[in-house]
Amino acid sequence: MTTTESAPAERVAEIDGVPISGLLAVADRPRAVIVALHGGATNSAYFDCPGHPELSLLRTAPARGFTVLALDRPGYGSSRPHADEFARPERRVEAAHAAIDAHLDSLDRGAGIFLWGHSLGCELTMRLAAEPRDKDLLGIALAGTGREHHAEARDILGTAAQYADPKGVYGLIWSHPEIYPPELVGGAPIASRTPAYEATVTASWPHVEFPSLAAQVEVPVHFTAAEHEKVWRGDTRALADVAAIFTAAPRVELHTQPGAGHNLALGFAAAAYHATVLSFVQECIDGRPAR
Repeated sequence: MTTTESAPAERVAEIDGVPISGLLAVADRPRAVIVALHGGATNSAYFDCPGHPELSLLRTAPARGFTVLALDRPGYGSSRPHADEFARPERRVEAAHAAIDAHLDSLDRGAGIFLWGHSLGCELTMRLAAEPRDKDLLGIALAGTGREHHAEARDILGTAAQYADPKGVYGLIWSHPEIYPPELVGGAPIASRTPAYEATVTASWPHVEFPSLAAQVEVPVHFTAAEHEKVWRGDTRALADVAAIFTAAPRVELHTQPGAGHNLALGFAAAAYHATVLSFVQECIDGRPAR
């Protein structure tokens, strides 16, 4: 069995008067809970690969014993009308912690929580990992990010003083369209407006926030670079540079996913990518200190 029999449930929790939505797929007697945080210009459906349940993390992970909460990050989904309230990172962290607790409520969390971030979702993933609210954070997985852009990407992505080139960004994000289901190329089924605050996040992320937050992470880290990633460098030296900033982590596992592009969870390689990270989650469970 590779997929769950029922679709993930849409959930909304009100946090300080702001509705924060997500998708929840519950496993029987879960080994752990995975909280998945999508990237920019999309939503929680990124982890449900529309039309392709065999590629959906929300459908395959529960079959392997993991409950998955794919959260619409603050400023996305039902909280989109309140996006301006989340300009401060502290506010995003507080809202995310509260939303996770509200969505999971009294559900069995198994061995604990594992955070899984993609692209701009890695920012919130790292902030949550740097300020864990309990001792049950098992580890984190990151993908679609890095410390240095490809040379060709630097001229396309823009700066604080210059907007990014939309056509150029499209080409970077959706390079090698043959590795995705054709109806998903471009991301229309999961598209969302990007909150204004994310322009600030992208400007300083690789050089300031990423290394600063990485030094505070004290749990195992899994980092994936896609073979066809065109935004971030994923060569051997670039990956070593990423591993080097996690100075407090007990373990950093680096992985290059063959046949994948920036949107790893939407391509034909998604099942292999998910299986690799789920195996890492199990390793985190097996290796956690005895209580």
